[in-house]
Amino acid sequence: MNQARRTTLRIAAAVILDSEGRLLLVRKRGTERFMQAGGKLEPGEPAEAALRRELHEELGQAPSALRLLGEFTAPAANEPGCQVHAWLFLAKLPSHSLLAAAEIAELRWVTPDEARELPLAALTREHVLPLAVRLSPSQEHTDEMERLGGS
Repeated sequence: MNQARRTTLRIAAAVILDSEGRLLLVRKRGTERFMQAGGKLEPGEPAEAALRRELHEELGQAPSALRLLGEFTAPAANEPGCQVHAWLFLAKLPSHSLLAAAEIAELRWVTPDEARELPLAALTREHVLPLAVRLSPSQEHTDEMERLGGS
């Protein structure tokens, strides 16, 4: 394989905000960077299906609703020489009953300002934090989550 060619990992990841506007970050076992819950798409698997599967595995809950926020690319946090092509979804989950499972070592609810003090994956720093600031805390976020729950 040509080392100059960068491998792209296709992932789906969740932007999960609580009612106070805090963002859920996770840290995988054996790593130091915090990121969104989610993971790699299986061959032929749609991004939404992959995210539902990953959230159930990693947090013990499937989302009650998802809304695509967009597609983003960034350097991979834990795989040198790779980049991620991520489908980011706003996800509605019960924040009080999430558990670190599978490869997740730690869950943290943080404000965007608190997040900036942590070692973050590039995707989180470059794309997720600006989205989190835009989505919360606001009545628009509350209204959006209510619409998600009603669908």
